[in-house]
Amino acid sequence: MTREVHEVPDNTAVRCALWRAMHVQVDPPPHVLEDEIGLRLVAPGDGWRDRPDMDPAGTRGFRAAMVARARFIEDLVAEQADRGVDQYVLLGAGLDTFAQRAPETASRLRVYEVDQPGTQNWKRRRLAELGYGVPDRLHLVPVDFETSTETWPEQLAAAGFDPGRPAIVACTGVTMYLTSEATAATLRRIAGLAPGSTLALTFLLPEDLVAEPDRPGLRASQEGARASGTPFLSFYTPDEMLALARAAGFKEARHVPGTALADRYFTGRPDGLRPSTGEDFLLATT
Repeated sequence: MTREVHEVPDNTAVRCALWRAMHVQVDPPPHVLEDEIGLRLVAPGDGWRDRPDMDPAGTRGFRAAMVARARFIEDLVAEQADRGVDQYVLLGAGLDTFAQRAPETASRLRVYEVDQPGTQNWKRRRLAELGYGVPDRLHLVPVDFETSTETWPEQLAAAGFDPGRPAIVACTGVTMYLTSEATAATLRRIAGLAPGSTLALTFLLPEDLVAEPDRPGLRASQEGARASGTPFLSFYTPDEMLALARAAGFKEARHVPGTALADRYFTGRPDGLRPSTGEDFLLATT
């Protein structure tokens, strides 16, 4: 039986795109990331900032966290490109707009955006409608993660990815929706990439490791995910995620706390904007 493909991005991808735009429109400069292209893709209508999940005061920490993680990855991609790495893979790419916003860096890379077929079909159409198109160095790779946990590398290779050359792989906002077994399988496949490859992956912390003021927001996110049919399945302590990475076969693995990103990108802001806690990074190399 053929699965029906709904050509719309999921709610989480849309929300992240709108929060990135809100950072530019609501928060004073300097902006950690300037991204209003996602807003143009979504085209939500004039009243989008009146949505409950777009409340400027109530979402400060969340939108700061979204731009912090995107900026961290894009700084890492630029650094790796300077070292000669020329393949960049985004697992669960959503409405990422790096290829459109950073053409100078992107021109040195082959960018592979991996996501659900419906999201990819919709994004391809919207990029064409807005005049961006899909250049030769950008590959939108449709993968149904529900059925392709183990086979996505083959689908990536079919799109032109060379597993024999180093790559940087980014995976943000995905592991909470996967079982620990699925995440372990994904880590094993990435650890098998060419030596010199780098993985930047986010994971959610258990509630007792989240700052007290941020716990209500975490609970609200969990409830919203459950109500939309995509419940959070997995939380990890830093030690648990590092153990998974080492068992998968990575040469090196380290934990980058979200607070480090806050210190790096938000120190000294007169508006006091800081990312919410609860999401950290695994940074691992093959």
